[in-house]
Amino acid sequence: MLRIAVGDHAAFRTLYDQQSPQLYGLALRLLRQPEIAADAVHDTFVEIWQRAARFDPERGSVGAWLGTLLRYRAIDIHRRTRREESGYERPEEVDRAPDPLDNLESSEQGRALRLCLDTLEPRYREVVVLAFLDGQSHAELAQTLATPLGTIKSWVRRALGALRSCLGS
Repeated sequence: MLRIAVGDHAAFRTLYDQQSPQLYGLALRLLRQPEIAADAVHDTFVEIWQRAARFDPERGSVGAWLGTLLRYRAIDIHRRTRREESGYERPEEVDRAPDPLDNLESSEQGRALRLCLDTLEPRYREVVVLAFLDGQSHAELAQTLATPLGTIKSWVRRALGALRSCLGS
């Protein structure tokens, strides 16, 4: 990753040759459409090229980091697709409700919750936001994040426990 961070095209090509088949398989499982999966892999490798210097080997392996980048890309695609499938709304009918996270800032409790959310590990924060603000069920979370259902339930339980502890202090 260090070589890629300094612009080494050969190192990037080697990484692509080694990792793209696995990432494509993951993307295909997550997105279930070959063209969209290929786009997600492409976008992920663009992000890798741009963010290689941010890779921290102490936080995990290269493969895990690449998988995480791809999962976030798939989540973005899934959200965008869900919005597009909901259909066109005439401008005067568009919901002008603020983002649920923005609503948290409007009260003291909300500000405290937002601060506590920011202290959670990224995967825990992600499941809380997807479950409670986007309304995804545990099964939908498992599918979106390509993670076993039991793991999702455990993450939600741990996240809620951490939020409870943070808010109680």
